[in-house]
Amino acid sequence: MSVNKVHLVGRTGKDPEVRQLESGKKVASFSLATDDSYKDRDGKKVERTDWHNISFWGPLVEVCEKYLKKGSLIYVEGKLKTRSYEQDGVTKYVTEVLGSQMTMLGGKPEGSPKPTGSQQESDNTDDLPF
Repeated sequence: MSVNKVHLVGRTGKDPEVRQLESGKKVASFSLATDDSYKDRDGKKVERTDWHNISFWGPLVEVCEKYLKKGSLIYVEGKLKTRSYEQDGVTKYVTEVLGSQMTMLGGKPEGSPKPTGSQQESDNTDDLPF
């Protein structure tokens, strides 16, 4: 028996790239950053970021395309998949997470624009009749 299961919580490194294949199927791809910290031998805090390639197929592609932006905090569940391709006669390998579930966490992504004055004014309810 074997298990191939990945659970990640991190921030998207870029807006998802959505491609439509010749078969009509869509795939959403993006990078996900996870952070880790520890103390080294001298007691100094060391922070490290790992980057993961994430791909979603099926109905979640639409969710990724519509709601995910660079910096979105998300939970991803899926499995590892390694594929190979040839470039200039050299075989290269790519390992990615094939996502099966995703949950958006927190509020708006860091760095999202705040409402402008005109948007704030449009929320004014003083002129409502009740």
